[in-house]
Amino acid sequence: MRIIAGSLGGRQFASPTGHRTHPMSEKVRGAIFNALGDIDGLTIFDPFAGSGAVGFEAISRGASSATLLDIDKNAFECMKSNIHELASEDRVKAVRVNAASWLETQPDKLFDVVVLDPPYDDIKLALLQKLADRARPGGIVVLSLPPNDHVELPSSFTLLSSKSYGDATLWFYRAAAATD
Repeated sequence: MRIIAGSLGGRQFASPTGHRTHPMSEKVRGAIFNALGDIDGLTIFDPFAGSGAVGFEAISRGASSATLLDIDKNAFECMKSNIHELASEDRVKAVRVNAASWLETQPDKLFDVVVLDPPYDDIKLALLQKLADRARPGGIVVLSLPPNDHVELPSSFTLLSSKSYGDATLWFYRAAAATD
């Protein structure tokens, strides 16, 4: 796998082995970041990170930080190795934890962009909705799901767009802005 664009563009990184991960294709990753546009200084959250590809692409394109979670041991070890190889320890935090458990230990942590690409064989609607709530007011949530699946987020999210890319459909939502 490789980083598509930005300061780390063209750099290679490893992908974990195992049945629980489905690495996001370059095409889908590129579509996410093309749709997001300028992410300079933004914070990124990927609770099903696998190799860390989304986080690495984000920091390469100017995000200030990426928080990456994965419960799978192989994925986590691969991600940690990638962080070291890409010398991104100062901007990428990897945690080996179940996403639901992380929510309980970090009740107030919010991010500018939340990317949800869960294991396709184990999509839990309630968990995805809780993870989406980690987008700060006005923040963006990107859902990557199998082509025939759709998850409705609560009414506090506005659907911006959706598009299919072969084995994945991307759904872009904006979290409601804070009210005064």
